[in-house]
Amino acid sequence: MSKFILPVRFGVAISGSLIGYFLLLSLFNLHINPFYSLFNGVITGFGIFEAIRYRRLEYGPKYTYSTGFSCGIIAGFIATILFSIFMAIYVTELNPNFIHALLTSWDNNFDVGVGTFIFVVALMGFATAVVLSLTVMQLYKNPKT
Repeated sequence: MSKFILPVRFGVAISGSLIGYFLLLSLFNLHINPFYSLFNGVITGFGIFEAIRYRRLEYGPKYTYSTGFSCGIIAGFIATILFSIFMAIYVTELNPNFIHALLTSWDNNFDVGVGTFIFVVALMGFATAVVLSLTVMQLYKNPKT
């Protein structure tokens, strides 16, 4: 059970940072510009980087590739799930016109519902977590002896 505490802690921290960044953008009405979502990858990447780094320090010589990769994946997936839940609440309760405003910046011919939007947010988050975990593991894998 203790092997899940570190990635859960970092997953919650990553999602909190993503939510804070989104709300900061919404203060300046920049949250409808998809360009600013690129920084979500930086936030997620830093969180996964730190989670894997702490796991490597925690395990010492017993650290393996699968140990680090699973830590990064769990942290990223937890962050994605929590952020998707926040976005579902935001889109349905706090700002029901958000999807329309977001799509107006691209093209107004799309008819996207809440379910599709949340599915895309979650899918992008899961893909980002996998790619960034694999990328960070290139820095923290044990050298071949």
